[in-house]
Parts: sequence; C-alpha cells; structure tokens
Amino acid sequence: MSVIQELHRQLVKKERSATEITQAYLERIQALEPTLHSFLTVTGDRALEQAAAVDRQIAAGETIGLLSGIPLAIKDNLCTYGVRTTCASKMLADFVPPYESTVTAKLHQAGAVMLGKTNLDEFAMGSSTENSAFGLTANPWNVECVPGGSSGGSAAAVAAGECAAALGSDTGGSIRQPASFCGVVGLKPTYGLVSRYGLVAYASSLDQIGPLAPTVTDAAILLGAIAGHDPRDATSLKVPVPDYTQALRPDLKGLRVGVIQETVSEGLQPEVKTAIEAALQTLKELGATLKELSCPRFAYGLPTYYIIAPSEASANLARYDGVNFGFRVEGAADLLEMYTQTRAQGFGAEVKRRIMIGTYALSAGYYDAYYLRAQKVRTLIKEDFANAFEQVDVLICPTSPTTAFKAGEKTADPLSMYLSDLMTIPINLAGLPGLSLPCGFDATGLPIGLQLIGNVLQEETLFRVAYAYEQATPWHQQQPSLGI
Repeated sequence: MSVIQELHRQLVKKERSATEITQAYLERIQALEPTLHSFLTVTGDRALEQAAAVDRQIAAGETIGLLSGIPLAIKDNLCTYGVRTTCASKMLADFVPPYESTVTAKLHQAGAVMLGKTNLDEFAMGSSTENSAFGLTANPWNVECVPGGSSGGSAAAVAAGECAAALGSDTGGSIRQPASFCGVVGLKPTYGLVSRYGLVAYASSLDQIGPLAPTVTDAAILLGAIAGHDPRDATSLKVPVPDYTQALRPDLKGLRVGVIQETVSEGLQPEVKTAIEAALQTLKELGATLKELSCPRFAYGLPTYYIIAPSEASANLARYDGVNFGFRVEGAADLLEMYTQTRAQGFGAEVKRRIMIGTYALSAGYYDAYYLRAQKVRTLIKEDFANAFEQVDVLICPTSPTTAFKAGEKTADPLSMYLSDLMTIPINLAGLPGLSLPCGFDATGLPIGLQLIGNVLQEETLFRVAYAYEQATPWHQQQPSLGI
C-alpha cells in the first residue's frame, strides 16, 4: 500500500486524525531541517488549519477524497496565495503572490494539506540545489552529497519522510534527476498535460510540473489530481484525465521495451550500468520484450538545451528589473543604474550566466547560427523518438550517469554540472513524459535511478512498467537512516 493510501485508510478508519498526521510531519520537519534544509518556508499554522477542516468533515460523516488530509510539500517556484514564493532568489525574497497556481489550487480543492515550500536552485536553474540564495539542501542518504536539482528540496523532503509527497518542476530533468539522487519516484508529464499557470517561468516551452513521491502509486495519485486542461494556460492540452492507478499491474506481458544504445555504451558510473542491466533483466522476467535501438541525436540534446533554455530564460527574467515587484536597489543615481544594480545584486551567478548565454544566442547576427539551428536539432531529436516509438512501447535509460556527488564538487565547473542532465534533457525537448524510479544503490549506499520514457500522453504505460518493476524489487522499501 502506498503512503497516501495508508494515510487515507487511517483517516477513514479513524485510527488517526488529520491533525495528528500533520503534527507528526511538522515535528519531523522540525527535527530534520537543521540538517537537511529541504524547506524555505514551513506553513505549520496553515497546515494545521487545513487538517482541522478535514477532521470536521470526517466527524460530520462526510466522504473524503484520497488526498484529503494528506500533508504535501510544494516547490517554491509555484505561486501560493498569501504564502511567500521566492524561487530561492534574492530577487523574490519577500514576494507574496496575489494569486494561486492552478496545481496548488487543485490540491487545496482535493483537501490536501500544504506543509510548506521547498528549496530549489535559483529560478530552477541548476542540477544540485547549490544555486539557492538561501543555502543548499543535503541529500538524506548522505548529507555531504547534493540531492540533485532543481527540485532538490522536494526530493529530499520525500526521501526523508518530511512529507507524504511533493510537487516539483522539470525543465531539463529537474524532477527526475533529484528523484534518482534521493531514491524516490519522480515524473515529468507530457508537455501540456499539467497547467503551468502560476509556475514562475524558466523556459516556457520546456517547463512542466510533476510529482515526487515515495512509490509509483503515490505518483499516479498525485498526477491524477493536478493534470487536466486549464484555460489560463495557452499550452494546456484538452484531453481527458484517466485514473492512472488503474494502469498499475504486476506484469508486463506483451510490452515492448526499447533500450537506447547511446545511453548505456560509455561514460556511466560502473555501478549505474550494472544496475540498469539488472533492471532490464527484471523487466524481461516480468514478460517484457527487450529491443536495442538507436536515437542518434540523443547526445545533441545537451548543447541544444543550453541554447534554447537560456534564450527563453533571458526573455522570461527580463521582468525582474526592480520596477514592478521584487528586490530593488536603493540609492541609484538614475533609472539605468537602478536596473543594472538591481539585476546584478538580485540574481545569482548561475542565473546571470544563463541570461547572458540566452541574450547572446538571440542577438542580431547570432540568432540563425545558434537559436534557429538549435530549434532545427530539437526537431530531429523529436523525430528520433517518434521513430523509436514505432518499434517499442517504452524506452529505458539511466536517469543520471552517476549517483549523487559531493556538495561543492562541481560548482567551479559549470560544464561538468550540466552533464548531470545528459540523460533527461532530450525528453523535455521532445515534450515527452519521463519517469525515474529507484533501481539500486552504489557501493557507498547512494540511490541509482532508472528512467522510463513514454510516447506523448502515455503516462499510463510508464506507470504500468514502473509499478511492475517496483513490485518485483526491494529498492523502494529502503529508507535513509537519519537517526530520527
């Protein structure tokens, strides 16, 4: 039984109240936060008020939904009405949104309890959560290591049991890579399946909101709650939202699984390669048919992404100028100085780096050479995936080439840091769904992630494969030892 299902059972059977469950999570947050720093804001009073409302429903004999009274964490780039939303940036350190994001509004309507807002790389730009203006988050499996990024706070909170599940955002792997590093399940849905309204934009053609959860079932429940068309998001798809838990079956008979050759040949940490090979054998034993195939432009995803994403970021972040909202430098001699000093002091080094890359790629004389060419390569990457899905139902590759690295190990080498997202970026460029789940541990006890890639709107297929594999292996049952 999943964490959400078990908590729901306890509530319905009146074994525990929503207030008792919420209080237990808040106490765990209080105990672990000095070590982990998963949260930027803890909304304890609000959480207890929401829990008390659910308790009143239960006392009145009302039927409650599956997420009613379930304590969740929200990545701090999702706008929450009346609750600070910082994007882990000095630029928005005191920003309190006057509106609610669609996904958090849906969770509130479902009766979920919001425990707080989680840490991230500033404006979701990074792979380690070290770019936060408010300090880095530690990996619960080894506090000297990073949790991944940019949704590192959400992934660490789920892994450490500080929440039942969490929301993150994924632009180039920012849900799946931290899910891999922290040993939890993370899903990036098909582009447009989940509304981006209220998500502070990084790269609008790539961003997507999704769940991080202890089990596949929990992720399926959470996706079902946040997916669906939203007229406030022009890229939102008008498609029905199924009950994703109905796709969870323990066998894979008749399913065709493709192994992307370019991702398992070289450059992997040896233990990652061994774990992926073992996972493929397990899938075969569950009834799947394995097929090796090539996505020849897969490796081009990284350079393509680091032109397109910074280009979109340079446009999206132009609004932070010290005029309308957010941080503003005081005492500037004129308007131009106020602009430049506000952006110089308000943004961190990685955000500045990506804004400059994007501005350069979009500038006159370089647009055709860089941005336009990157968009053409993006189309070729999509074609490779389309060709692959004519032969198989789901694709397999590692989520990350390595397990979690030590904090500070790659901060001086941005290119090395960017390679952490080598396996996840092409999926965002193609707008496809991707899911990471635990498939083993390295010699030091750090989790290894297996990535499943589906065709457009084939989340049910991903959940089916992930669930069957999860039920056949012990990895999801292991928890980090935090002494609490």
